[in-house]
Amino acid sequence: MRSPLSEVTKPTFLIVDDHESVLGGTLHILQQEYPQAEVVTACNAQAALEQMAALQPDLVIVDLVMPETAGATAQAHAGLQLLKMLMERYPTQNLVVQSAHIRTLVWLKPAIDNHQGGFTIVDKSLPMKELLQMVDWSLKERTYTPREIRNGLQLNAKWLEVLQLAFQESLQDTAIAKRMNISERTVQYYWNKIRDVLEVYPDTDKNLRIQTELRAREVGLID
Repeated sequence: MRSPLSEVTKPTFLIVDDHESVLGGTLHILQQEYPQAEVVTACNAQAALEQMAALQPDLVIVDLVMPETAGATAQAHAGLQLLKMLMERYPTQNLVVQSAHIRTLVWLKPAIDNHQGGFTIVDKSLPMKELLQMVDWSLKERTYTPREIRNGLQLNAKWLEVLQLAFQESLQDTAIAKRMNISERTVQYYWNKIRDVLEVYPDTDKNLRIQTELRAREVGLID
């Protein structure tokens, strides 16, 4: 299990992007926000996989349009394949997708739904503060996917069972894990996916569990 950032003496971030201006801007803001972190970069998919194997970073920020190897033409296919490989090889890796082509992620929706690490998405056109928000959420193993890559309100059976046990039987996460014969970490992973589908995200002034219940009742997922 990956250690929380607060317990890591010197966290490592990997930025994968072939655009020098974007790479430099992302590098700069991360160094400002996380001065204790080691931030490394890769400009193509092959270099990214090599860095992953060598460093095992706490967070990866990846673009979707990039060259497969040094000197190759940048294309969305290379970025999508890299992201798919990262999720397959590192199922608990914290990931942030920073791209101007986020709609293409719909092709990876099943893999994203099954990914157990943090997974957030931010459009490159948004201010850097939005990127920092997505970095923070991903490091906390939360999920955020924009509406344009979702296919309506869809929860798989396991996620729906968590909702029912929590809000119809009033079970806490420990009891839910026992009833479903899964770990508490898996229950938390299901909560992250549920909240993303319901568009319930952290708000310092609101109780996240209450907001989740209200939204689930509003859309008719529980009575």
